[in-house]
Amino acid sequence: MFWILLLCGAAGVAPAPPSIAQSSAPALERSAPLSPLPQGQVLRRSLRSDPAQEYFLYIPSTGSMAAPLFVAVHGISRNALEHATMFAEHAEAYGVTLLVPYFTEKENDDYQRLGRAGRGSRADLVLDAILEEVADLTGANVSKIYLFGFSGGAQFAHRYTMAHPERVARAVVAAAGWYTFPDERTPYPYGTGPSDELASLHFDPEQFLRVPITVFVGEEDIQQSESLRRNPEVDRQQGVTRIERAQNWVAAMRAAADAHHLEPLVSYAQVAGIQHSFKQFMQEGQLGERVFQALFGPGSSRKPTATDAAAPGESRSGSLPSSMDSAWDIPVAFHASPVSVGDER
Repeated sequence: MFWILLLCGAAGVAPAPPSIAQSSAPALERSAPLSPLPQGQVLRRSLRSDPAQEYFLYIPSTGSMAAPLFVAVHGISRNALEHATMFAEHAEAYGVTLLVPYFTEKENDDYQRLGRAGRGSRADLVLDAILEEVADLTGANVSKIYLFGFSGGAQFAHRYTMAHPERVARAVVAAAGWYTFPDERTPYPYGTGPSDELASLHFDPEQFLRVPITVFVGEEDIQQSESLRRNPEVDRQQGVTRIERAQNWVAAMRAAADAHHLEPLVSYAQVAGIQHSFKQFMQEGQLGERVFQALFGPGSSRKPTATDAAAPGESRSGSLPSSMDSAWDIPVAFHASPVSVGDER
């Protein structure tokens, strides 16, 4: 169990109810932190430049100077604390600093697609502001982050990676509802073409196709819930389930890499017995270990985690598996319980 401390800026008091504020330009890693923060504990902090913006931070007991930074982005259930507490043991085992931004419905209603005019502040710029502060506070290496997102957070993660590839070392995308395809003829957010929605965004396939991305989807994640975006355009382009959409996006990204004479670096993995639930994926599908192995490798020098005994020895595959022969496809127990929905329309 990990303790949770509430910190407001530099003061050790509980912050006001969170919301999202405007952010500033990113910065690279710092040579030394401004002040020491507690290690081995989940910290709930407010952004110094705007105390309404909150995030969760975990610094491993080994310290954070020049440590890699793992960023986990929640879905629209806004379960940021759950992400922080469930990933903390893996961050500790790998000696990685953990950051979980908290995007509220009030201020970042459209964070999944990085933002939209009239729909709150730009979520990608909010993350950049948090990265700058975390570098100041911890000395962690934020020059290239290791990015993860689940459901709505997976939408943010792959779009942030495509829009800001210079900031991302590797990414893992889990159970996104729909995707931005590498198609310059189609306006954003369905493609990477110019759009009035976010006119300042620019996509360079020569750069974003060089970022290794792993896509995970649960084999039982086929529900047609109200939160899953459905319209003729997205269904025709991407498919009608999260599995179909993930496979089609991976195929499109790999084809785009081939067209640019680059090595395809996007891979797909499907996990048996898993529905659209972050908690179930973590507890029964070993999502934490899968994510950290995809981002950081097996980590032979790391400390073992509580889930290691259940984690299989598997190898990743860049090819698209059939429904019965998935990469990293392992049998896990299925429990008929309510499934949390973290996607968006």
